[in-house]
Amino acid sequence: MTRDTHSALMQKIEKEIQKLQKQAKALQAKRRGPVMTSIIRSMREYDITPDDIAAAYNKKTGTSPARKSPAGAVAKRSVPIKYRHPQTGETWTGRGKAPRWITHAEADGKNRSEFLISG
Repeated sequence: MTRDTHSALMQKIEKEIQKLQKQAKALQAKRRGPVMTSIIRSMREYDITPDDIAAAYNKKTGTSPARKSPAGAVAKRSVPIKYRHPQTGETWTGRGKAPRWITHAEADGKNRSEFLISG
């Protein structure tokens, strides 16, 4: 395939893509009208104002991962520390995969309970 043929084929494909994108936008616009009418009818029926919709739309429900704020808005609860290494002071909550210092100590025959923080 020569360069000119390749270039012409790419232009033809790009034209077709643009044509299909226009068709998709037109179809979406055509289907949007009845949906908007239905929404407005429901809003009138239930006495819902645009402000109510805006408030509900912006409400942080946490049900949709796509709607999370960039800063991660929901603060996670801290878990109390359960284990501490006596020499290094490294800590572990007991959740998730055990840290290396615990697994090495267990491999050496020590019991995990030896590292429990009392209190």
